[in-house]
Amino acid sequence: MDVVAIGELLIDFTCIHTDEEGYPTMAAHPGGAPANFLAALTKFGAKTALIGKVGADAFGKRLVSTLKKAGIETKGIITDDKVFTTLAFVTLDETGNREFSFSRKPGADTCLSYEEVDASLIDEAKIFHFGSVSLTDEPARSATRKMVEYAKSKGKIITYDPNLRKPLWKNLEEAKEQILWGMTKADIVKISDDEVKFLFGTGIEEGADYILKNFDVKLVFVTCGADGCYFKNKKVSGQIPGMKHIQVTDTTGAGDIFGGSAVWKFLQKESDPEELSQEELQDIVSFACTSATLSTTKSGGISSVPEYEEVLLRQKEYKMP
Repeated sequence: MDVVAIGELLIDFTCIHTDEEGYPTMAAHPGGAPANFLAALTKFGAKTALIGKVGADAFGKRLVSTLKKAGIETKGIITDDKVFTTLAFVTLDETGNREFSFSRKPGADTCLSYEEVDASLIDEAKIFHFGSVSLTDEPARSATRKMVEYAKSKGKIITYDPNLRKPLWKNLEEAKEQILWGMTKADIVKISDDEVKFLFGTGIEEGADYILKNFDVKLVFVTCGADGCYFKNKKVSGQIPGMKHIQVTDTTGAGDIFGGSAVWKFLQKESDPEELSQEELQDIVSFACTSATLSTTKSGGISSVPEYEEVLLRQKEYKMP
């Protein structure tokens, strides 16, 4: 096993169009940040597994089936008939920015308990991945924290995505506290420019520098949407620009697909994250930027991961390093 992740598996409802009164017509897609992350890794050849919980409903059954079809191991997925599979609704505001609404009070993903987790999956893995969404509520928060500690005790590489979703938190101070806890446990962090500003009140370069100096993090990727990604470890830093002239359909899951693509490339390097050279990191980030950008030309998260050959072709076409 290459990578095991813990966290949310859900249905993303994305807006197709709105009527005259502003009510959306929506399309359902399989998603959840850890699932999207693993979908990219699996598409490119990694062996992966997800630990999480869904409801014993039509959506939950379909999600498990989708993971199996994608090649992601599902024996860590618990099906619970007492709760409903979590639903996320993504609409666009007047400026075209995404707004999130969640059916999650509680959602199945928050109800995963420590006692239900199959730790043997982590024993088999090289990398353990988590995000902040599974830290919003108990018992999933304790399950996630204990599994992160378990993975660290086994010497696994820990990758982390803060993935701030403000509507899911009771208040933003609690969000900041829990997200920063995750930062204290990670070896590799994938964070957005907006999340850097929220946590540290700085720009991307200052934020990456702060993370490396104040936590035990060895490598930081700061994604900047259409402007690409800034990267930094303790030896080198740089920025890869975004791809231009792309017709964007849906950005849902693009950051997760960037993360999964970057970790897949990292696995191929067979090097410690703090030892990666400028050339190696440019290759990792340009591949991940290309993959994430191509994913925005299709709808959904899991279903939008591009083919490996297409990523390589477009990476060369756009003359990325």
